[in-house]
Amino acid sequence: MPEKDMIIPSGGVSMKNENSEEPKENKEEDKRVSDNIFDAGSVITGDREHVIYCLTIIGQIEGHTVLPSQDKTTKYEHVIPRLVAIEKDPGIDGLLVILNTVGGDVEAGLALSELIAGMTKPTVSLVLGGGHSIGAPLAVSAKHSFIVPSATITIHPVRMTGLTLGVPQTLDYFERMQKRITEFITQHSKISAGRLRELLFNTKELVLDIGSVLDGADAVKEGLIDSIGSLSDAMDCLYGMIDDGRKKKNKKSSPEKKTVKSRQ
Repeated sequence: MPEKDMIIPSGGVSMKNENSEEPKENKEEDKRVSDNIFDAGSVITGDREHVIYCLTIIGQIEGHTVLPSQDKTTKYEHVIPRLVAIEKDPGIDGLLVILNTVGGDVEAGLALSELIAGMTKPTVSLVLGGGHSIGAPLAVSAKHSFIVPSATITIHPVRMTGLTLGVPQTLDYFERMQKRITEFITQHSKISAGRLRELLFNTKELVLDIGSVLDGADAVKEGLIDSIGSLSDAMDCLYGMIDDGRKKKNKKSSPEKKTVKSRQ
């Protein structure tokens, strides 16, 4: 009777499988990675010297209201604790945020943007497809932002769905909310507040709305996004930021050599 760790090939000769446990462990690890991608839209990757957490923000950003099940959404209550865990995990060196979003809940998107901007670890964002509406603050929240040439960013004033009261207080609330978004974008990008306002209230581009649509080259030209690039460019930038941070850390930790002159 063969042992449990024996393999009986078709020739009938028994051979001991010394690595019988390793494939099982690899399969379990692959399943965990696949489940993480499927459930959370995220993956931990990198090379031998860098560990990168890749976070995707897609579809609509879901806030305090649950959207219909057929909509692709990013739930901010799932992303917030993940960002906290990434910041505090010593095994993760940097964060790559990949964006393809139509926008969504303004306060939820702004909350995520503030969290990413406040991280001490290297962060890079990459806009694919679109980074529309509240996706613009998310795109600029990283320490360096990229956009592919075919992607676009739609910039427009704040909107509100549902019951709206036609009173001065409502208009004042809209103005204050827009000011918060404008200040965040201008603080984390090179675009000026005046130019951003011109793009927001542009009436010559969109047929049924006001605002502007910027493609990749225009977004960089306006100073909204830092660079044109794709996945490899974003990864190389993130690796470089991690290496620079390590060099600065090692420089601070190493004691400085002081030359002492002897008195005669």
